[in-house]
Amino acid sequence: MSELSVDLTLALGPRTVRAQFATGGASVCVLGPSGSGKSTLLRAIAGLDRRAQGTLTFGHEPWQTAAGVSVPSWERHVGWVPQDGLLFPHLDVAGNLAFAARADIAPIAELVRVSHLLDRRPRHLSGGERIRVALGRALARRPKLLLLDEPFAALDGALTTSIVAALAEYVRAERIPVVVATHDAASVAPLASVTLEFVGDRLVQRG
Repeated sequence: MSELSVDLTLALGPRTVRAQFATGGASVCVLGPSGSGKSTLLRAIAGLDRRAQGTLTFGHEPWQTAAGVSVPSWERHVGWVPQDGLLFPHLDVAGNLAFAARADIAPIAELVRVSHLLDRRPRHLSGGERIRVALGRALARRPKLLLLDEPFAALDGALTTSIVAALAEYVRAERIPVVVATHDAASVAPLASVTLEFVGDRLVQRG
């Protein structure tokens, strides 16, 4: 899997934090309390937060350089799942999964446990169901890199365990590296082999 190399300074209101790491092709779990910079880091990697300063490389592609070059988000081919899911309200679950899909949505719907919800609109879904649809939509795009922002917080323990195990198997088979932000490293252990944590104004590796 392609390596993600990050050396960014992130703007968090009046303060800044430094995120510097290279994944070596591994999937990564990012820990930290609310406001530590987890979501901002994911948005910067996705190309959605233009305030980040520094360098960002994925594989052999420079996505951001110190000289000010920044590849736009739509050219990075990243699958990004924000905390609120951001589903299209006018589309049902099937339509959301199929939006910009480059893969068969049927097995992906099964993977994220939404096959029985395909005809429902987002307003008729629970918070956990919306996040699962957002995860399926990201996978259906066959992304180069998958970014997950607290994706399992609204799920119960048994469902989280089942989906994490299935997702871990899927991304390994498809060779998709993952960066997952969470408060609970144990819940995503099958998915990420490297754990990073925001401590003060820096991101450090645990273990």
